[in-house]
Amino acid sequence: MNRYPAWLNALVVVIFIVGILVALPNVYGTSPAVQLAGRDGNFFAEDRVVRVEQVLESAGIAPEATYLKNGRVVVRFDSSTDQEAAVALFRERFDSDSNVALTNAPKLPVWVRNLGLNPMSLGLDLRGGVYVLLEVDMETAVTSRLGAYEQEFASALSDASIRHQIRVDGTQINVRLRSIEDTQRARDIIREADADILILDGVVDASSLRVRMSEAQIKARHDFAINQNITTLRNRVDQLGVAEPLVQRQGLNRIVVQLPGVQDPNALAGIITATATLEFRMVDTTGEMPGSRRYEGADGVESQLLQRDVIASGDQIIDASSGSSEGRPAVFITLDAVGGERMLKNTIANLGKPMSSVYIDTKRVAIDLPDGTTSFRQIRTERIINTATINGVFKDQFVTTGLTTVEARDLAILLRAGALAAPVFKVEDRTIGPTMGQENIDKGFKAIQIGFLAVVVFMAIYYRGFGLIANLALFTNLIFIVALLSLLTASLTLPGIAGIVLTVGMAVDANVLIFERIREELASGATVQNSIHSGYEKAFSSIADANVTTLIAAIVLFAFGTGAVKGFAVTLSLGIMTSMFTAIIGTRAIVNLVFGGRRLEKLPI
Repeated sequence: MNRYPAWLNALVVVIFIVGILVALPNVYGTSPAVQLAGRDGNFFAEDRVVRVEQVLESAGIAPEATYLKNGRVVVRFDSSTDQEAAVALFRERFDSDSNVALTNAPKLPVWVRNLGLNPMSLGLDLRGGVYVLLEVDMETAVTSRLGAYEQEFASALSDASIRHQIRVDGTQINVRLRSIEDTQRARDIIREADADILILDGVVDASSLRVRMSEAQIKARHDFAINQNITTLRNRVDQLGVAEPLVQRQGLNRIVVQLPGVQDPNALAGIITATATLEFRMVDTTGEMPGSRRYEGADGVESQLLQRDVIASGDQIIDASSGSSEGRPAVFITLDAVGGERMLKNTIANLGKPMSSVYIDTKRVAIDLPDGTTSFRQIRTERIINTATINGVFKDQFVTTGLTTVEARDLAILLRAGALAAPVFKVEDRTIGPTMGQENIDKGFKAIQIGFLAVVVFMAIYYRGFGLIANLALFTNLIFIVALLSLLTASLTLPGIAGIVLTVGMAVDANVLIFERIREELASGATVQNSIHSGYEKAFSSIADANVTTLIAAIVLFAFGTGAVKGFAVTLSLGIMTSMFTAIIGTRAIVNLVFGGRRLEKLPI
């Protein structure tokens, strides 16, 4: 007789129930919602939910549901009209400490939400939004690090009373000294500052040095630039109030940004790719400070000769907000501990002297060459936006002016989100409208329905009762795929739907092999029970070989593919694993239950 042990039957039932439960959130749909997230990544507590409900009640707006999710307040509404009214209200009441974003939230019952279950997310090609591909300027990442080394080494040599000339030249730092003795001392000082940097003899004479970053340091700098830029870009889109953005690395020097629900890429492109930052420098009033140079002023601001040393820069700013000071647009700045200490020492030492705020931006422009190709050139703009006399001692909090209202707002966003470690340039952007997304969803699910029904009809006619068992397994397989996508928080894309359609066809292949093997055993004169046993046992190796080779191909696609290819590979891989379970273990459990304990002369196959 063909029977599973009781524990295995129980396991199959438990897995089936869990699969249905995890997939259940996908049947409820979504409704318009507003999300409130704390600035700087701060998590809200339940008291913020109470405040939000009170604000809505005072305005006469009735939400469908209000709850806390991952430290963020989510408010669901019955209509987009209430959603838009709530957004305006929240931005007025909570703008000081919250990022307010439009989104869609699943209409889950409280008990499902309390279990921590969520529906699978839809990719950008299904829900609509903006796709931006950015390229990180790795050369500038290294050059900026060399500039930091230059200032660090110059300060250390000055502290050791070693007269020197130091400057960055391409990919190296040239250090000129007065004597061979100073050269050896300088070598020791630079080595103490950074033990991994390469120190070479100078080309001109024995009293000079060449300093270069090692290959390991350059690679580490590239990785730092990518990772820092990803963090900064995530902060920026959070500041802009975009719910559920995706920012991730692609290849060696590119970053993909996906912004669900956003329909105007130009509205965000300036903030995403902006490299604007600030530097604070003292004015060289004597004209005799080494390394000083003249900076042009913005409209209405005079040019000034500024000292080489930077007192504080954008990467030392931990908070910034826009507002007005003395009737002019202003940016209120807070420095970190290091920047605050440098600013404190500078203001103590330079009371009554002028200090300038330098606004820095980097852009890339395309140049059409005579041979028909296009070259790109970077343009770095540095302009003084404000020069003020230091009339008192201050540390980590101060105000800078000299910008328009829009510039002040955008600069505050950039500074608050953090500085980019290297400039980024837009390579590609695409906008997918929500209508197109819904059309893709409808066509994708229609393809699944047609494929599923075609297979169901064929199996029911050709294999009769066993065909119905295979159809039940096929339906269960779809449930398991949806459940895994929901559990793994993977996004379903249009190519992913194609992967599911392919899985529907492949999932029934295993049962076809098994059923044909059972038919062969019956035709050869074997008993019903021996035919069932032999059918499953002898077909297993063929099924395993076919599915394992396909799984290897799917893994390779995921490892080396990008975007759409990955989406296809994910659903294909999940479908292969679930179909192996449903087609072999699932159908065997049902066949054993229905036919395994009976003495039969024939089978409905």
